Parts: sequence; C-alpha cells; structure tokens
Amino acid sequence: MDGEVRRAPRVLIVDDSEDSREVLRVRFDATGYVTECACDGAEALKIVADSPPDVIVLDVMMPRVDGNEVARRIKADPSLPFIPIIMQTALDEVEQKVRGLSAGADDYVTKPVEFAELEARVRSMLRIKALQDALQRRESELERANAQLLELAVSDPLTGLDNRRRLDERFHEMFEHAVRLKEPLAVAMFDLDHFKQVNDDFGHRAGDEMLRQIGSVLRASMREIDHVGRYGGEEFLVLLPGTALDAAVTFAERARLRVAAHRFSFEGRPFQATISCGVAAWPDQRLVNRDELLQAADDALYVAKRTGRDRVVRYASAEFTANVRKSHDQHGSGAPAGGATVG
Repeated sequence: MDGEVRRAPRVLIVDDSEDSREVLRVRFDATGYVTECACDGAEALKIVADSPPDVIVLDVMMPRVDGNEVARRIKADPSLPFIPIIMQTALDEVEQKVRGLSAGADDYVTKPVEFAELEARVRSMLRIKALQDALQRRESELERANAQLLELAVSDPLTGLDNRRRLDERFHEMFEHAVRLKEPLAVAMFDLDHFKQVNDDFGHRAGDEMLRQIGSVLRASMREIDHVGRYGGEEFLVLLPGTALDAAVTFAERARLRVAAHRFSFEGRPFQATISCGVAAWPDQRLVNRDELLQAADDALYVAKRTGRDRVVRYASAEFTANVRKSHDQHGSGAPAGGATVG
C-alpha cells in the first residue's frame, strides 16, 4: 500500500544449541531481519502465542518438546495466522523430513546450514505468507460484506428492525414450532394513529423519526424471545411465542401506554403519538393456519382504528364481534377490510 511503512520481517530461531542460535541471529540481523531466539520448544510456543513471528527457523532435535511437536501445535492452533516453519536437522533422511512435513513444516534445510540457502528459503516463505495473509484479508472482507448484505436483506433500513420478509420467515418458524409442541403463539399488529397528519404537519423527516422512536419503544417493551418488525408503512408486527391471548393483550396495552407517554421530538419540536393494536393468538378453533392468525390480528386492528384509535382490541372479543357484525351489515361480507384503510 502506498505510503505504508514496511517493517522488517520477524524471524524466530528455535534451537537448543546456544552457538547455533547465535550464529543464525547475527547473520539474520546483518541481513535486515528482526530476530528472536528460543532455547527449547516450550519457550518457542510461548513466544508464538504472545506475538506470532513472520517465519520460524526450527531445530528438530530438542529435549522435551521437539521440533515436530512444536510445528504440530502451531499449525493446529486456529487462533494463529499462517506462520511458515522451516525445519533444520542434522539428519538428511527422507523419513525424518516426511515426519516434519506431516507435522506442519513448510520447508526443510539440513545442518550444517548454508546461510545463503536458508535465507533464500526464508524469502520464499515470506512471499507465500504475504499471499496467504492477503487471501485471508480478502476472505474476511468478503465475510463482512456478506454479513452486511444479509443484514440489509432482512432489516428495515429506517428503524433497524426486522423487515417484512424476515418477519414472515420468523412467523413461519414460530408457528410450525407452536403446532409441533402444542404451545401458544400470539401476534400483535400495531398501527400509528393519524400518521398522515404527522407528515403533513411536521414533514416526512419528522414522520420517519417518529417511526424510529416507536420501534424503539416497542422493542423495549418486549421479552428477549419476542420479535418486532416494521410490517409496512406505519405498521409494526410483534411475534410473541409461548404467549396466550390474555398475556398478549396485557403486553399490547403496556406498549400502547408507553407510546402515549413517550415524548417525541424532532429538531427540538415536541409532539405526541398514539398507536392502535389488534391482538390474536393460537390455538383458536376459528383459526386454521398462520395466515388466518395474522389476518385475525389485522381484523382486530381494523376494529381498534374504527372504534376510536389509541386502543387494543382482541380478536373474537364481544367488542370485536359486535363491530364485525355491524360492518358486515353496512358493507357486506368483505368487511373488515384491514387497518390500513383507516388512518
């Protein structure tokens, strides 16, 4: 990268012979490397864990923890970056080299070491490490980008809550779980009252801010296992697993009161807001599937809007049934039409 200060590569020399360590240290220092030495495998592993070097020159024959075991432990540690290991041994035997390479060594030199050959192998390993590090960075960047794309695909960009697609996925999973385990599942459909008037009086940016704040109030009112999302426009849907109808109505009423008491503001201008809510729950002999459960909550929301707003209506309550019957008498079998038709 242009302007980046390139540091000298760090070489860890691991050898139980002090003379061998010193010879290599002096030669590497003179060639422009930064060197560190370890007298045995245990010390080498500690250095690698504390501050991984760029390359390791590792003697095979050492007491207690030999070079093969050091290489095996380093390569098996997923927390470490790729660290090239060059083994050095006095035994020029194929079997010994195979053991080292199987343990994780990336290259081999035979003692007595020709420094020019060793340094050439170090340069080669450092080039491989640079390519490996660049690949890992690109993979990490790709993983982050994919995670961000996934988050955008399932999140509402305005409120940061689940979007409709993600809510539908969660609802499907929760309903299947509820049916399988015969557990209750409730849904609460909220709608902001007189939202068009908010936009007309204060502007669309103020309306956006109100939606964000209402989303925060609803999220703060839930349990950790509940899920809330923006279902569309000024509509929010809360999924309440393991919740019977009475408990869901209690939750919805608490959320309604919190919104009514919340001090909304935009650019220093305060304003009030209220929400209406329809609540339904499964199991219910009138509701066969999850689509009917969702429609039941939406129908209850329609009644809440139609009968004064700023209130919670439960599906199949006496109030709900009376208003649905009245709506049928006035408009025919198509009613109720859903909360979106009432502001």
